[in-house]
Amino acid sequence: MKSLVLLSTALTLTAGLAFAQTGIPGAHFIEQWDMNADGQVTLDEAKEKRAEVFVMFDQSEDGVMDAAEWMGIAAHLAQEEQGNGGGQGGMGNGPGKYIHDAMTAPFNDTNGDGTVTKEEFIAATEALFTAIDRNGDGVMTSADFGKR
Repeated sequence: MKSLVLLSTALTLTAGLAFAQTGIPGAHFIEQWDMNADGQVTLDEAKEKRAEVFVMFDQSEDGVMDAAEWMGIAAHLAQEEQGNGGGQGGMGNGPGKYIHDAMTAPFNDTNGDGTVTKEEFIAATEALFTAIDRNGDGVMTSADFGKR
């Protein structure tokens, strides 16, 4: 069951980086991360979603992401990028890159001990959020996913 939930949650990590079928940048990402369906993602919603993502990738269920689990994330992201035409659909220099980088150990390992706790992972959401919320209005909307 955890694998099925993992797949479902993991697919939302990069699926919204490209244009949704509507042609609106980030539309699928917003749809997946917008917990109250108001058309925008707040920092609290982003933290809640990243907590879910952490749980899905923490295969040992010990609250710590180790090297093997990071390799699983990297493999998933590589597969997603390949499915997006080698990353052409949004993993370039905009929000897609920030989201991709936020799924790496160095981005999240704030104390440099080689592992990432759930608390560290959730706390790192603020840096990701700030990078995407380019107008600084405290919410992520499709406008934040437009051309940079």
